[in-house]
Amino acid sequence: MSAEPTTRPPIAVFDLDGTLAETAGDLIGTLNVLMKREGLAELPLSQARGLIGAGAKALIRRGFEAEGRALSPEDHDRLFDAFIAHYGEHLADTSHLYPGVVEALDALEAAGFRLAVCTNKYEGQSVELLRILGIGDRFAAICGRDTFPQFKPDPRHLTDTIARAGGDPARAVMVGDSRTDIDTAKAAGIPVVAVTFGYTDRPVTELGPDRVIEHFSQLPEAVGALVPVDA
Repeated sequence: MSAEPTTRPPIAVFDLDGTLAETAGDLIGTLNVLMKREGLAELPLSQARGLIGAGAKALIRRGFEAEGRALSPEDHDRLFDAFIAHYGEHLADTSHLYPGVVEALDALEAAGFRLAVCTNKYEGQSVELLRILGIGDRFAAICGRDTFPQFKPDPRHLTDTIARAGGDPARAVMVGDSRTDIDTAKAAGIPVVAVTFGYTDRPVTELGPDRVIEHFSQLPEAVGALVPVDA
């Protein structure tokens, strides 16, 4: 007797910052507004790109530590609130999709994949940014830091995103750019494709992803090698 086929589709889950979109200019621009308010030197974008990848709170802490200032919990919370307020008004001053994103999403959807986003950016700002960038309606779920009680690198952020999107966790893949994404996927038992052009303090090739791509044109083949489309 053959097994009953699953009714849930395979799913590709994407990180946002540094994976789908180049957002460093707006994120570091907001960080530098806070640095300047606090009497510190602004950080050059080239130096600060590697500070992104674990959410705004981590970015603030890393940025201030780079200038030799440790933050008290009270100051950290105050600066985080200020960051979210300012960034919410500057989501896409310079941010843009990486080349090949739309074509890769088209190819995955044509192959039967459902699409979702799992990011440590706040959900509301993620939804708005993806809308501005013209791909917000492509995703069955857009889940941020505040969507569930836990967030990346907790694997439940990823598995809950897959559940919300109605995807098949046994035929899922994560696409990300950082240790946070890779660790999250590994903890969830889900294969991960890492992009080389995002935000990381170490080359992603050293972090043990299942596949590495240098351009989104390589994504459909990489995903197809990891995830069986047919149940």
